Amino acid sequence: MTRHFLDPRLAGLVRYVPGEVPRDGRPVIKLNTNENPFPPSPAVVKALSAAGAERLNLYPDPEARGLTRAVADLFGLDTDRVVTGNGSDELLAFCFHGFCPRGAVFADVTYGFYPVFCRMFGVPFETVPLRDDFSLNVDDYRGRRETVFLANPNAPTGLALALPDVRRLLEQDRDRLTVVDEAYVDFGAESAAPLLDEYDNLLVIRTFSKSRQLAGVRLAFALGSSSLAADLMTLKFGFNPYSVNAQALAAGEAALRDEAYFECTRREIMRNRETLQEGLRALGAEVVPSKANFVFTRPPAAAALLHRILRERGILVRHFPDEPGRPARTGAWLRVSVGTAEQVGAFLDALRDILRDMRRGTADAAL
Repeated sequence: MTRHFLDPRLAGLVRYVPGEVPRDGRPVIKLNTNENPFPPSPAVVKALSAAGAERLNLYPDPEARGLTRAVADLFGLDTDRVVTGNGSDELLAFCFHGFCPRGAVFADVTYGFYPVFCRMFGVPFETVPLRDDFSLNVDDYRGRRETVFLANPNAPTGLALALPDVRRLLEQDRDRLTVVDEAYVDFGAESAAPLLDEYDNLLVIRTFSKSRQLAGVRLAFALGSSSLAADLMTLKFGFNPYSVNAQALAAGEAALRDEAYFECTRREIMRNRETLQEGLRALGAEVVPSKANFVFTRPPAAAALLHRILRERGILVRHFPDEPGRPARTGAWLRVSVGTAEQVGAFLDALRDILRDMRRGTADAAL
């Protein structure tokens, strides 16, 4: 007899589905999970070497003082307004668990983990439809009392709200918390961080996974008022005060202090993004103007079919199929991460060949 010990309240939980990770050893061009295509800063490599394995028998600093100071210096804040975490997903999870007494509200097309967190923690939530062009109308949130979660730039669309619109969102209700998830902000959008001194109903969450090349170490930080940060720290320590390991702390501090490498690589990604968008348009695809390190595109052929054929050719991109709970309009779209110039070129060449083969009715089109 099979026993089921899962709490019945979670029996229907639908897991977040991450992008595919290659497992068979075949060489692939991986453009499906918005990782940074460049290696970490040389300063990070040096810091990890200096950290040394001989100290791994000791717990890491639970207050992450070195990294916290580096973050505070970067944003001109006191250290008591900074909280570090094991990736932005951990910090977001704490927010859904502890900062949603009236529920949560977010866009209908946005980061897919938001509804998962709500169901995990029993948080009632509502979604607000984006406009037909996938842009967000701030006025749609007027009168909402739930905690607002805003991915800015949004995922998977890549669109971003300008700072005046974020300000209008905050002004709608000073007693309503807005959590701004800025995973992709370094690729051309405006951060809400300059508003922190004016609004204590604002929490900004940033990750090291995208613009700092550290997706593999799981590291993030949150910025807010000292009281909000203290509450977030309480939630963190109530779960695991040692959730950020020593090597991640060393890597994060080194990455933040190497501004030259950060600036060079992010600008290269932004240049490659323009090449990718122009190439897609030239092939007849519809493209949402992106402020992130990915491009959301409606190709001139069935997205699901293209996704499969590209995968067969060793190129991974992301398709969002029509599923229960997901807006049907996303099924016709692909999200393509911005890679190196060589990777972007290889993707566009492959897509051009596939579309040509489809027009000719060759074997690839039947996959």
